[in-house]
Amino acid sequence: MIKEPQIQLFDLVVSLSNAMDLVSPTVVGHHKRVAYIALSIGSALGLPMKQQNELVLAGALHDSGALSLTERLDTMRFELENPHKHAEIGYLLFQRFEPLSNIALLVRYHHVPWNEGGGHEFKGKQVPMGSHILHLADRIDVLISKQQEVLGQVKGICERIKESSGKMFMPGLVEAFMSLATKEYFWLDVVSSSIDSILSNRVRLATIELGIESLLSLANLFSHIIDFRSRFTATHSSGVVASAEVLARFAGFSERECQMMRIAGYLHDLGKLAVPTEILEKPAKLTEEEFNVIRSHTFHTYRTLEPIGALDVINAWASFHHERIDGSGYPFHHKGQDLSLGSRIMAVADVFTAITEDRPYRKGMTSDRALQVLLQMAENSALDSYVVSLLRLHFGEINSLRVVAQESSVEEYQKFLQPLS
Repeated sequence: MIKEPQIQLFDLVVSLSNAMDLVSPTVVGHHKRVAYIALSIGSALGLPMKQQNELVLAGALHDSGALSLTERLDTMRFELENPHKHAEIGYLLFQRFEPLSNIALLVRYHHVPWNEGGGHEFKGKQVPMGSHILHLADRIDVLISKQQEVLGQVKGICERIKESSGKMFMPGLVEAFMSLATKEYFWLDVVSSSIDSILSNRVRLATIELGIESLLSLANLFSHIIDFRSRFTATHSSGVVASAEVLARFAGFSERECQMMRIAGYLHDLGKLAVPTEILEKPAKLTEEEFNVIRSHTFHTYRTLEPIGALDVINAWASFHHERIDGSGYPFHHKGQDLSLGSRIMAVADVFTAITEDRPYRKGMTSDRALQVLLQMAENSALDSYVVSLLRLHFGEINSLRVVAQESSVEEYQKFLQPLS
């Protein structure tokens, strides 16, 4: 019996933040720096620890709704032309998950300007002070040049922020920031390579643990952040989850292990956050360089989840879905003896879903053709023959569950987009 994982919420949020920042060197570390700056301002204001913790979570995830590389790079400019779309997407994502529902509004309004007090409200809704703290923290980090020594930039950054006091930023928050700005440690912490541990030592989120049900719900949220970036991938994870779970049941997995398999399915493409949407949606043939970016995604999934020891089993199941029994897969070239049954199930579920699902640029394979491909891959020692035999034996049931799961995901995706239209 595999032990049920207990995960600290902060650790998982930081892992997701790290994955999102992989999309470009320009944005690496941005989420965590904003989290630290926002936390420091909140602390200087004497906010209750609960609100400080929410600032950390919101800062670490605030640009989750910036789904394309272009959008992410646009957010790194001090003046933004259309800042609210990605904030609204982030709100729609986080309001679904109870442990993060409190940060949804902070994210939703984190680009609302103060506008001489008019920023108290936005479209008739009250804007939390935490959103204004995030806005200030976000713009402070954007002003920091990562190519220059930070202390020499302090004067210029402070002047730029003071110029925008009352217009972009709440004056009281600017005053709190100015008191922080005189302290060298603040700036050195912001650009420190140890910012993960600095944040971890200051927050009180370690007491918030996620059991299997909460972890399943959060993994589902992560899958939306992964899949909803592109219409090409909007339903993929749901198909893999449905296929992998039922294959696990037929293979004799326990109920808890089947839930863990669902979590692994939701997380299996986490590393695709490092792949620009522009590549995912490219209609023409990928260049060799672009294909190499795609092939890196399982490596990023593994390394992103690796620091969370309690997820080691789920990580292996999720991250090795492009490994092959004969060692010809990627990125680690594990061979059969190195691959657990869970990893083999995930590999079959991923291939099965990929070849049978409809994509905007092609129809899915027929049942007969898909079975031919899977059996050939098993015969060539690419996929596990036992798992493929289970799929063949129960093909109708598994395929029906996949179709239903993906149709439900299409409906969910469309409902998700409705408020944005």
